[in-house]
Amino acid sequence: MPVRGRLGSYDAIQAMLAAHPPRLAFDGSTPADYQAWRAQFHDAYRRCLGPWPTPVEPNLEVVEERDFPAFTATRLHFDSAPGVAVSAYLLVPKGIAPGEKRPGILAAHGHGDGRHNDGKDDLLGLDGGDPDRAASIRRQNLDYAKQAAERGYVVIVPDWLPFGERKAPKEWVGGRDRCNVVGMGWAYLGYTMLGQNIWDGMRALDILATRPEVDAERLGVIGLSYGGTMTLHLAANDPRLKVAVMSGYLSTVRGDAITKRGGGNFCLGQHVPELLLYGDIPDMAGLIAPKPLLIEAGQKDTCFIIEDARAAYRQLERIYRAGGHADRLAYDEHPYEHRWHGVLAWDWLERWL
Repeated sequence: MPVRGRLGSYDAIQAMLAAHPPRLAFDGSTPADYQAWRAQFHDAYRRCLGPWPTPVEPNLEVVEERDFPAFTATRLHFDSAPGVAVSAYLLVPKGIAPGEKRPGILAAHGHGDGRHNDGKDDLLGLDGGDPDRAASIRRQNLDYAKQAAERGYVVIVPDWLPFGERKAPKEWVGGRDRCNVVGMGWAYLGYTMLGQNIWDGMRALDILATRPEVDAERLGVIGLSYGGTMTLHLAANDPRLKVAVMSGYLSTVRGDAITKRGGGNFCLGQHVPELLLYGDIPDMAGLIAPKPLLIEAGQKDTCFIIEDARAAYRQLERIYRAGGHADRLAYDEHPYEHRWHGVLAWDWLERWL
């Protein structure tokens, strides 16, 4: 091909992908293969995520309490790292007997519909009186934190950067993608924004695990879209989490997101630097094993194309099977678009928590 045929940035990226096959993508079949791969890939993955922030005291503040028919919702603020504060809701079901301990769930929100970016509020069904936002919550079945609390779980719902109470100001971001602007700010300081959000989620789990109503040995994580991203990384990094439901996220970067079919469906909120040198999303999800993991995928999802989700699941299945944990992986392919399905999820959580 002449030089002028290789000038475009998209073509250059595709050529770079071909020139850099993943070094550690799982391709084994035995428990020994799995153990050797896991040790190598985990180390590479952790290097890619960058350093964890410095721990600080949480300085927990109660901001307000809201009453729902089946639970109370307490809005919290707490510190997670030097200069970094997190906002969250804690949902406590009504009728918990003295001394009774319930399983706890971290419910992870996603990007929303791209217009509102209202973080944790969506997961409680709080639409602020906006009919468009209410319709978006219904369409994507986003109030799964509320559904979990109504089922008796104690739930914590943090805002991720840069959503909800943690949004970046418009005069700074302008018309650019919030995730990319904030993510570049973190990168200039040697951190990844994804790593910060994982850290913030683990600090939210600290709060959940120490609640008197919570059994710290029975913690799970659930989420749709970017909430699925966070579900993957929290389940892979925090040993306290016993089960996960990852909805609308399992896919590949190499085979879909970074191609024209995927439409560049990635941002610095999800970015794991150098990931494609070592593996891809299903390999990262494989680090969740042996924990039970349910995958939800929509046949009409235009964010994460179903053909790619199926291919990613086959790779994830190979990892779980080789590790001897095939019974701890399940797949719920539904006929809808990008949404929380929940048909198998609640039974899955009840089974493993």
